[in-house]
Amino acid sequence: MIRDDLGKKLLFFDGGMGTLLQERGLKPGELPEVWNLEHGEEVSAIHQAYIEAGSDIILTNTFGANALKFHDGRYSVKGVIEAAVSHVKTAVERGAGGRKIYIALDVGPTGKLLKPMGDLAFEEAYEAFKEVMIYGEAAGADLIHIETMSDTYEIKAAVLAAKENTKLPVFVTAVFDERQKLLTGADIPAFVSLLEGLRVDALGVNCGLGPKQMMPIVEKLQKYASIPVIVKPNAGLPKQKDGKTVYEIEPDVFAEMMEEIVKKGATIIGGCCGTTPAHLKVLTERCRNISLKAIEKKAFTIISSYGKTVVFGKGSKIIGERINPTGKKRFKQALKDHDMDYILKEGIIQEDNGAHILDVNVGLPDINEVSMMTEAVTALQSVTSLPLQIDTVNPEAMEKALRIYNGKAMVNSVSGKQESMDAVFPLIQKYGGVVIGLTLDENGIPETAEGRLHVAQKIINEAAKYGIEKKDIVIDALAMTISSEPQGALVTLETLRRIRQELEVHTVLGVSNISFGLPNRPIINSNFYTMAMFNGLSAGIINPSSEEMMKSYYAYHALMNLDENCTRYIENYGVQASGFIPTKSVENGKPDSGMTLRSAIERGLKDEAERLARGLVREQKPLDIINVELIPALDSVGKGFEKGTVFLPQLLMSADAAKGAFDVLKEGMASEESGVKKKEKVILATVKGDIHDIGKNIVKVLLENYSFDVIDLGKDVAPEKILEEAQKQHVGLVGLSALMTTTVVSMEETIRLLNEQLPECKVMVGGAVLNQEYADMIGADFYGKDAMQSVYYAQKLFEKKENL
Repeated sequence: MIRDDLGKKLLFFDGGMGTLLQERGLKPGELPEVWNLEHGEEVSAIHQAYIEAGSDIILTNTFGANALKFHDGRYSVKGVIEAAVSHVKTAVERGAGGRKIYIALDVGPTGKLLKPMGDLAFEEAYEAFKEVMIYGEAAGADLIHIETMSDTYEIKAAVLAAKENTKLPVFVTAVFDERQKLLTGADIPAFVSLLEGLRVDALGVNCGLGPKQMMPIVEKLQKYASIPVIVKPNAGLPKQKDGKTVYEIEPDVFAEMMEEIVKKGATIIGGCCGTTPAHLKVLTERCRNISLKAIEKKAFTIISSYGKTVVFGKGSKIIGERINPTGKKRFKQALKDHDMDYILKEGIIQEDNGAHILDVNVGLPDINEVSMMTEAVTALQSVTSLPLQIDTVNPEAMEKALRIYNGKAMVNSVSGKQESMDAVFPLIQKYGGVVIGLTLDENGIPETAEGRLHVAQKIINEAAKYGIEKKDIVIDALAMTISSEPQGALVTLETLRRIRQELEVHTVLGVSNISFGLPNRPIINSNFYTMAMFNGLSAGIINPSSEEMMKSYYAYHALMNLDENCTRYIENYGVQASGFIPTKSVENGKPDSGMTLRSAIERGLKDEAERLARGLVREQKPLDIINVELIPALDSVGKGFEKGTVFLPQLLMSADAAKGAFDVLKEGMASEESGVKKKEKVILATVKGDIHDIGKNIVKVLLENYSFDVIDLGKDVAPEKILEEAQKQHVGLVGLSALMTTTVVSMEETIRLLNEQLPECKVMVGGAVLNQEYADMIGADFYGKDAMQSVYYAQKLFEKKENL
């Protein structure tokens, strides 16, 4: 089995399939997977060429084979996959010469965005992947390779489908940009921690970049990964030569750079777009006998969301405690009333006031905690990128939340009771997570630090039976109120210190418990908080809207040289003489009076944006509201997206909130009186043969929010159809998208037709396989590296036309 070889010998994948199929006659717009049924000998010959070049792992020609793409009844997913696996087997028989070759079921993305960003539900994606995995294992695949992914949520759906329905090893690679981010915002530590939590066998990077550009990514993967790292670059940048797509890096140069990548620690290598059997032959000959760098276990305690990573270690982290009904009458009412906006605003306020993680507890006797927990987690992840702490004693609610959570969550909690460990640890083993261990067991809460350490050690030992390492356990030393336990603070502080020193795990506390039953509790809480951090508190569960607590937090970090140049302290207290001024909490009642329409849109609060718009339209002209509130909000979010401080889910939720507000404003005005009109028409289409429309759909949402009249022709659109529609609609701008190298020829043909028949129409292009140089070569007027750049181009283009 391939698991026996991982980390012990250098393994070689094959290279690109699409460009080789094009050389053998794959037509523009034709699905490569169909060749498994119609041109099987050609597919098998390509596999054989890679085997003879020295590849150990051969990918089946199934990158796009799933029910979401093969749904017209002409071909079955089962038939495509069975044929694809059989072609690799034939190639092995003909070309392996007795050498062991592994058959990897190739699984690519669905081409759709998952909810809440898109329209594909998580479980729908799971079902589509599940079918592929089952057919692949039954046909004889040796492993599953999930590749070219750009969204951690879709990755999670695919991995769960593989792990829950097959016994095959699972490899995962994703497409990182040069900022070392995925399309939806995840960085490398988030990607690694998610996949290691899901117990995949190897992880890495493929496509998008050449080997030189991937080297910093490989270094970062090596820093965080404790499992084998896969690296499959493109052969540099694509170019057009004699009507064909070619790549700039020759085999010997490619192999030389890949040798350096192996020396950095990669143990599974191969090629992606543009790499050929010639590349693999030189690569295997040059690198086969290189001594591998040993894979080291890393000890980082990491939790993550789709766009933020929290690494425990330096300083203390803040876990916001406000999304919890305990002692909060208004929050309890919000849960009963299903007032989701109230819950979301509590999360946003805590984020604004400095929380790193948000605790989410929605347990009340008279509500359905399972459904409310999953809904709250999904909704919170649509408006904040902070990682979440799933806080429940209900195992079903815990599992449902862990399953749909986008990232690696923190889990509150497990205790030393056997019943608790039996219920919680299997969930952490399956879904990953950092679990809080409460230092109590069947005998209650020990009165001494020694007793609590004993319980903590029991939790650590039991977790190890499930393969859960110490880095994924954070121990709660338990703060007991000093009003009834005079030694309570002293015991807790000793426990904190000894857990960090003797057990070498991180710690957490619900800090405010220390003062229960006492007057003026913030005095006790803030001083105890400082003492706890000094004694090794890794994360405090606190109210970040408390001025006293945050003063303690920032002062401690400044005093302990954990705040370089006292930067954060000065940011918070350098201007206001009174120090920290928290954002008003919504606990007392009413929607936060400081919330403006602009801030509601920036935060993606659609219901709140609609409510505020209804109020404003009674007093102000709709056009003034649009210019003062809507457009500045969208501009702010767009600039944040370009800088990497705002992530795709937030961008899209903000756009949705703006659309909701705009619809309200339209209700209150006659279009002929408003001064608001649709801007120029823009056609968007994914080119012939390409059925991935994520990028196109993102651009559509943003253009519509800037009042452009978008004509969406969908995906797999023929050049002639695009030209016909552009002529009929008198369109001044066409946007074309492509994800697959095999479909760029269709993009070039579309541009040629438009230039010949409608020269006044401009064309902008985008997609994972494109870059500025390639866009120039195929005659595009503009290349959009991201969706906001396309919006800015459209604005400038039509402003220029209006001024002519």
